[in-house]
Amino acid sequence: MINVITARIGRHHIAAASIGLAAFCAGPVGASEDIADQYPQSELYSKPVEVIPHVFSAIGATAPPTYENAGHNNNLSFIVTDEGVVVINAGASARLAAALHEEIRRVTDQPVVLVINENGQGHAMLGNSYWRDQGVDILAHVDAVAETEENGDFILQGMQRYNRDKAEGTRVEHANLTFEEGYDLSLGGVEIKVLHLGPAHDPGDLQVWIPAWEIMITGDIAFHERMLPIFEDTCTSCWLETWTEKLEPLAPTYVIPGHGHPTNFAQVRRYTHDYLVDLREKIGAHIEEGGDLAGAYYVDQSRWAHLDTFEELATKNAGRVFAEMEWE
Repeated sequence: MINVITARIGRHHIAAASIGLAAFCAGPVGASEDIADQYPQSELYSKPVEVIPHVFSAIGATAPPTYENAGHNNNLSFIVTDEGVVVINAGASARLAAALHEEIRRVTDQPVVLVINENGQGHAMLGNSYWRDQGVDILAHVDAVAETEENGDFILQGMQRYNRDKAEGTRVEHANLTFEEGYDLSLGGVEIKVLHLGPAHDPGDLQVWIPAWEIMITGDIAFHERMLPIFEDTCTSCWLETWTEKLEPLAPTYVIPGHGHPTNFAQVRRYTHDYLVDLREKIGAHIEEGGDLAGAYYVDQSRWAHLDTFEELATKNAGRVFAEMEWE
């Protein structure tokens, strides 16, 4: 069970939140990439929900970014304290960031005091321009900032292509606060640890860990309802090492992943760690048998075919793991 760290968080609230989280975890209410928009009155794909007391998340579509979902295909989370609000992920545009801010104001009168970019991808950082215009500091890992400095204009142009008029007012704005290994924050009696556990899905991936509440906003080190993407520069062996040596010992009770509904640690282990192990074993056997890249695309991934974005990502993932493992 999670620890009650302040008197204002009563046991009945903990129980209610746990029931709500259990409903997410028990799915078949899981996310579906077939639903274009779950909250049409807002730029957000879905309305923020209280995962545990004082921790909210607007769950994005488990699908590629589109005009219909306004680029909200990741989770936009926030932590409410007596001294201010911490937001995790700026959103894919200035308009999306403004929509999230509107929802935060419905929950609390406390100001947003910090926005954290979970990596250097567009849906994590393109909303920075809105938040900086509000005078809010932005925190990111140094590798994520290096990514946005190198490719920010390209990332913005990609968003503008699918988002059209919804991209209005968005500009590239880099995080003004950075860290390398960890960043500790104490706000309203809540101890928040911003971690960079090691190489994983994308340069500068970070995790937001609240030990006393046993909840981690993992970012893209952990997936479950949608297939994880492997990029050209992703090191899957490094990802597995980071998982085993750094993330596994923390074993949070509650997880808000980068994509998909809040869940438990066993669920993201199954669909992240176990998927990577399975794919690497299949590709390794293929290489041992003298197989080539063309054949690698067809290794058996049927075990994972029920995941959203399987059709878009499975063969790409296989090809990229082959390229990584061919010279290991």
